[in-house]
Amino acid sequence: MKKLCFILPIGMLLLTLSNQVMAQCSLCTKTAQQLGEGPAKGLNNGILMLALTPLVIIGFLAYRWYLSNKEA
Repeated sequence: MKKLCFILPIGMLLLTLSNQVMAQCSLCTKTAQQLGEGPAKGLNNGILMLALTPLVIIGFLAYRWYLSNKEA
């Protein structure tokens, strides 16, 4: 379990820092292609930020749950 608690945040960090990550659905991709290169990167970064927030909250709650069950 300790390995999972260490590997999961590292994996999330590497995923968000990667420049090659594309988080767009097909509809967003078509819209971004019409906007140009700069706005397409901004749209992709916005989608990644919106996806990261719930993952951080879930990770925090899972960590707190793990700590409370570890003491019991």
